[in-house]
Amino acid sequence: MSILFLFVSIDGITDPLGQSQILPYLIELTKKGHSVGIASVEKHSNFEKNQEIVQQLCKANNITWNYCFYDIKVPIYSQYKNYKNLKTIVAGQIKSNNTVLHCRSYLPGLIGLDFKKRMGVPFIFDMRGFWADERIEGNIWKLSNPIHKRLYRFFKKKEIELFQHANQIVSLTHKAKDIILSWKLGIKEDKIQVIPCCADLSFFSRKNLNQNNLVKIKKTLKIVDTTFILNYNGSLGTWYMIDEMMQFFKELLVVKDAVFLIVTKDEPEIACAAAKKWGIDLNKIIVRSATRTEMPSYISVSDASLFFIRPTFSKSASSPTKMGELLSMQVPVITNKGVGDVDEIIIKNNCGVLVDGFDSSSYSKSIKELLSNIEIYKSNAEVTAAKYFDLNTGAETYNKIYLSFKNK
Repeated sequence: MSILFLFVSIDGITDPLGQSQILPYLIELTKKGHSVGIASVEKHSNFEKNQEIVQQLCKANNITWNYCFYDIKVPIYSQYKNYKNLKTIVAGQIKSNNTVLHCRSYLPGLIGLDFKKRMGVPFIFDMRGFWADERIEGNIWKLSNPIHKRLYRFFKKKEIELFQHANQIVSLTHKAKDIILSWKLGIKEDKIQVIPCCADLSFFSRKNLNQNNLVKIKKTLKIVDTTFILNYNGSLGTWYMIDEMMQFFKELLVVKDAVFLIVTKDEPEIACAAAKKWGIDLNKIIVRSATRTEMPSYISVSDASLFFIRPTFSKSASSPTKMGELLSMQVPVITNKGVGDVDEIIIKNNCGVLVDGFDSSSYSKSIKELLSNIEIYKSNAEVTAAKYFDLNTGAETYNKIYLSFKNK
């Protein structure tokens, strides 16, 4: 029986995340013989820049792609409008009993839940995280606001329904899986598969570096070979603790000639303001924006990479995308405890440093540990990436999930 697996996403395929964390999986699944479609909500700015690339990839891999555009004009109402528009696209793509909806996160999950209840359409709930709790803990919603409180309660109730009615659940972490099973919802353990945020390890590889990019970036950075390069990649808002990272870097400067290379699409002033707050010379801070093609080169010039994430309940379900990319490039990581499966991976594989607390004493201890063992961490990093974050392994787990629908 021919089945269309329709991937439903409120995130755009033309977003950086869509190109790094969605399309690669779907392309691999088409290579394994599955019929795949996409229904997504695109942001105008990213769509204009990346539409042609995505369309070419979809066409080359026989992936159908239908989309609407993201509205942000009116808080809450705009999100509801995005949801309704996406649902309309999905309704137009469902082919009687021969469609499985692969729903990425909670709003698409609600679409899957509705079609399951009304039409019996099976769906995969690819949860990505405890979404409603992320809204509260990220200060996007406030329980002191009656509307936000009502939304939170609504989504926590729907969360239980999503877990119970989904045909399959995908979690980013084993920690989140254990939490869900502890709720005693009548869900069998084999209904939840764990697939972390994986990386294309052939792309993020020192062996396959684009030498022209590398030469260009080294020339632009103007850093002497004896300087220690501490790296940070990604956005600087909400979850990532820029003040604490700057404080860590300040402690590093006590014992090492170093620069902090921050690769982000956010405004440089965010990093500069944090540096000024901690009395750090701005000449020690380098902020750059990079394309995906340039990222391996920026990572490769780094000695270690730092990321602190707020260790809240919702982050038990998080898998930092950057972790697999960094380790695959043989760059050790320095991070805090309490985020997803990160603690266990670092401890078991000796590929980086876990910071005990956000204070000078903890930072000094971690820096000493890093500098004493950095060569060991580097030697273990690539193997760890292959063990936990290989895109091919993630795609094979998705393949098994997809095959389970065909074999019924």
